[in-house]
Amino acid sequence: MEGKKRASFWRNKVVQSLLASLLCIVIGLLAGFVVLLVINPAGALNGILTIIKNFFYYPSATARLKYFGSTLVKTAPLLMCSLSVLFAYKVGLFNIGAAGQYVVGAGACLYCALALHLPWYVCLLLAVAAGALLGAVSGVLKACLNVNEVISCIMLNWISLYLVNMLLNNVKEVASPYTMVVNNYSPGSVLPSLGLDKLFSNNYMTLAIPLSVLAAVLIWVLLEKTKLGYELKATGFNKFAARYCGMKERRNVILTMAIAGGLAGMGAGLFYLTGFEQWQCTQSSVPAMGFNGIAAAFLGGLHPIGAVFSSYFIQHITSGGAYLDKSMYSAQISDFISALIIYLCGFVLFIKQRIGRRAARAGDGKGPGAPAAEAAGTPERDQGEGGET
Repeated sequence: MEGKKRASFWRNKVVQSLLASLLCIVIGLLAGFVVLLVINPAGALNGILTIIKNFFYYPSATARLKYFGSTLVKTAPLLMCSLSVLFAYKVGLFNIGAAGQYVVGAGACLYCALALHLPWYVCLLLAVAAGALLGAVSGVLKACLNVNEVISCIMLNWISLYLVNMLLNNVKEVASPYTMVVNNYSPGSVLPSLGLDKLFSNNYMTLAIPLSVLAAVLIWVLLEKTKLGYELKATGFNKFAARYCGMKERRNVILTMAIAGGLAGMGAGLFYLTGFEQWQCTQSSVPAMGFNGIAAAFLGGLHPIGAVFSSYFIQHITSGGAYLDKSMYSAQISDFISALIIYLCGFVLFIKQRIGRRAARAGDGKGPGAPAAEAAGTPERDQGEGGET
């Protein structure tokens, strides 16, 4: 009985995801420590602890709370991008275009805020619509022309970047390549704070945090508790079987990419409408937020609730790297360690599969402590005094 419980524990999908994520985190931190050790052994231990501590670096409680808020501000868009990636992945699509969808969302909300002075909720909705439209383009190409979504998304990422640069060039500051500050030029377009700015002593704390968490819950409900979610996942598993069952597989593919794009676009709105950062109209690379969403999705076990915690962890590590002693290490080393940890997050699914296979072998009688009934492939039967009953 004890062996049966142990096998059941290791077969639990939540346990497998958690163990795989924790293992990747530990390996990533150890690899980062080794890199610091090679560069400068004297500061390696203190350096890796500094990255882990992040805002705990500050001795003042007020300062810690303030910079904790800054980490949360950056977590919200990362969470939305991870939801975008995992939603498409659950339906059998790889949305590497979250970066481009994030870009067009940023362009839509910033232009509407700075040029048209629209209220925050209109700017946010237009950011969602812009991301959804771009996602739908990849969906149409996939559903109607069988164009691989990875190829179309990569191309659209760069097209989106240059188009948004040209658009936002109309609302940039005169003496710099950055867009105007939303808080100064269009206060009505800034997301409401709901008192969070005073709680965290941080002017950039807004509605973005609770909205992103709410979005994660809604995505979980959509995927796991609704007929539409079942149809979308069924289409991802086998579009031919879905068509045979009467499902509209082309519509589902387009709808999936549109929802995924809308989530990434919403992430951009939740970030830029806080006024935390300005858009650089001369940038020649797609923002990393969309690509980091891939790592956050896999580190969270491809589960919407897991993505909440994985997104925060990745942003925590990334922000913590800024506090490394620059006299011992170059400014790029913190980015390198963060990138190393993010890269290792891609192995979560592989490790999870290995744990699952090992647990399955143990349950089939090929490992120690496996129940005899499971080894035979049949459920246990009660044994009476006169034999089987």
